[in-house]
Parts: sequence; structure tokens; C-alpha cells
Amino acid sequence: MASVVEYKGLKAGYYCGYCESREGKASCGMWAHSMTVQDYQDLIDRGWRRSGKYVYKPVMNQTCCPQYTIRCHPLQFQPSKSHKKVLKKMLKFLAKGEISKGNCEDEPMDSTMEDAVDGDFALMNKLDIKCDLKTLSSDLKVSIESEEKEKEKSLKKEGSKDLIHPQAIEEKLGSGEPSHSIKVHVGPKPGKGADLSKPPCRKAKEMRKERKRLKLMQQSSAGAFEGFQAQGQPVSLLPKAKSNQPKSLEDLIFESLPEDASHKLEFTRFLCNSPLEAEHPANGPECGYGSFHQQYWLDGKIIAVGVIDILPYCVSSVYLYYDPDYSFLSLGVYSALREIAFTRQLHEKTSQLSYYYMGFYIHSCPKMRYKGQYRPSDLLCPETYVWVPIEQCLPSLDNSKYCRFNQDPQAEDEGRSKELDRLRVFHRRSAMPYGVYKNHQEDPSEEAVVLEYANLVGQKCSETMLLFRH
Repeated sequence: MASVVEYKGLKAGYYCGYCESREGKASCGMWAHSMTVQDYQDLIDRGWRRSGKYVYKPVMNQTCCPQYTIRCHPLQFQPSKSHKKVLKKMLKFLAKGEISKGNCEDEPMDSTMEDAVDGDFALMNKLDIKCDLKTLSSDLKVSIESEEKEKEKSLKKEGSKDLIHPQAIEEKLGSGEPSHSIKVHVGPKPGKGADLSKPPCRKAKEMRKERKRLKLMQQSSAGAFEGFQAQGQPVSLLPKAKSNQPKSLEDLIFESLPEDASHKLEFTRFLCNSPLEAEHPANGPECGYGSFHQQYWLDGKIIAVGVIDILPYCVSSVYLYYDPDYSFLSLGVYSALREIAFTRQLHEKTSQLSYYYMGFYIHSCPKMRYKGQYRPSDLLCPETYVWVPIEQCLPSLDNSKYCRFNQDPQAEDEGRSKELDRLRVFHRRSAMPYGVYKNHQEDPSEEAVVLEYANLVGQKCSETMLLFRH
């Protein structure tokens, strides 16, 4: 199995959805007929990113809004206050039916679909959140429809129009802005008084006194704990010490709900159609490597679908689209936090899988800086392709849209193409080294195109992927 790609070359001077420049954008792209997960891992570590089967790389020193590859460290990640508010908002909604009001929209979209080079496939502009689902790639629609058909007959009757509305296309990582919430439960009717089936409300001052009393009891009984336990007394009778440790991401996401919870949120995962070839190595994650749909089901109704790529060293977020009727749940933020937790789970089985790639960070567009809130995180140097902590990059980005993050002026791109003749070509149904292929070519422009491709993908990928040539 080998990756087969068709290089499309440079596309410059077209519309940018970030700054609305009509002719400011520049990128190079290629069509991936098939691709191994390792090749794609190596490509995104050189600044590439896929939209469907189209794989593109911004020309960083030319494009109007440089897009820097960003990755998060899930093993060290701690949710911020705004992240915790989103998770607690979801828990309150599931447990008690509370809904939010006010401004609870997620941050703007990132790159969901890059513009087509030849116009031969339907792709979306990154900020066009009003785009109808008909503009999605046919492969994605067919995959989603086939998955829905497998559900119960009652779900079929709802139809796809109940699943996604216009304005439902949304990139994953929202800001998690705090919002106020109100309960949808109706209180006691006039004249009925308080609900006597529930314990009376307690003042905050009384609750603080109670916590202090329990803490003193715990301290006084600490010395006698071993003897108390040895006499056969149940440990559960001891007052529990209040932990000073903040709740982990998993504690907030997987907190148990009451039996009478108002709502039920479930998740399913399916392989989806993409250029990435699914792989199931013995030492890999149980679900294998490849592209997956993560479906979010609320009370039997699908409300969101996220697409992720599970690669040898990371989970890469592709995009998320959801029913806008549930935007009050900040599903962009919530799905990102769940995927960070999912990456942690995969790491337990596959130790080298330890990063969460969030696509591109665009510092020159203030609305697209929200990914910097997921820390610790790194940005990829666009010249040497080494990872640099985002804190070290921000001062430079404040002064210039395009920056080299590697502070060593002598450092070079270690993965650059060094031996062009070893590049692999697929020509007339045969794979061959470029050194053999070029002996039969008379077009003087051919070598310039191949050299441009080789410099962009690097020596490693140029030797493992097959470059299709007519």
C-alpha cells in the first residue's frame, strides 16, 4: 500500500475568508487518490492539511493570512475557566434540563474546505458558515446517509433535514465564552408553596460552617484512622476530606448523571470515506488508524458530527458540523475537549500517540486566535519545521504576520529534499524512481514542477509517496 498523489501546483491571488482580501491568498495543493496515515502524519508536520481528498499547504511568506499548524499537549492540558463553564453547562443541561441564553456562539470557522484548484470538486470557503450542506463533498454525504440508515426506523422518519440546518457548518474549537443559564423546569404553581418533597434550602453561611466542621473532624480523626479501621469499622463512616486538587478534564466530562436525568447524550464512531487508508496494526489503538465520524446523539436524535483523523502520533481535528438549534451548548468547544480526552485514552494503549492537532492558528485574524487558549501548545516553524511553544511565538507574531520561530539562524530544514532522483513517480501504471522517469521526458518544465513538489513534501514523503505523472 502506497500513497498516490497528483500535484496541482501553486494557486495564488484568490479570495481569503479571514481578511476578505479578494486576491491575497496563496497555497499549493495536491489531490490524494490514496494516502497512508504515516505519510499524512509526516505531511501535517510540514504544514500541510487535508480538506476531503484535497491536501494543501499555505505559501506562508506570500499569503495574506499566514496559517501556522498548531498542536496541543493533551497529557498536560488543563481546562481553563471558560472550558469548565462549557462542560458544566453541558452537565446541567443533561442532568436538569437547563438551557443557556445570551451570546453562546462558538468561535468562527477555521479551514474546513480549501478552494479547488481546477474546480472539479465542491469545496467550501472557510468562513462561509451559511453554506448549505449540498456543498459538502459527495463522499461525506453518502457516508453520513449510510450510517443513518443503520439506525432505528423511528430515527429514519426524522429525515436529514432534522439533522443539519443551513448555518450548521462550524469548525471545532470555540472560545467557550461564559453565558448565563436559566432552568426550563416550571416551579410550584401559585398557592402551592414550596415543594415539601425536597429538603429546605440552606444558606451559604450555614454550608460553610458545615464544611469547616467536617474538616476539623477529619483532622482530629486522622491520627486514629488506622486503629479505627483495624477495629472493623467501615471506612465510609469517616468524614471525607475535601480535595484541593482541581477536577480533571475526565472528571468534568464523564461525571455521572442522576438516574432521572433530563437528557441522554451518547456517542458513536464510524470509519468515514477519506483518502487515508484504514490500518489496524497490533500495537495501535483498538479502533485503528484512519478517518472517523464521531456522532453526537441527544435523546436518540443526532445533533452533531465531528470528523477526526487518528494518526500514528496524534488525533487531528478536521471539522465539526452541528444542528444550530443546539448552539447554546457550545458544541465546538465541547467536542474539542472531548477529543482531547479521547486522545488521552488512545495514549494509554498507544504511547506514541500523544498530541492533538487543531489545524491552523491564524494570529493576524483576531477572531481566529482562540486556539491559543488550548495549552500547552506549539506552533510549527514555517522554515525549519520544528515545534516551538506558542508563548515564545506570540511576541514575534504581534510584530509581523509571517515569522520564523526557530531562533537559531543557522538551523535549516532537516527534512528538505536532498536527492531528487530518489523521488518516486507513478507513470503508466508503474512505480519508478524519478531518476529513471526523467530519462524519458523532453518537457523542460517537468523537472521544475517535480522539484517544487519535492521541496514542499520533504525527502521522506517524496520517497514513500507516488507522484502521479501523465
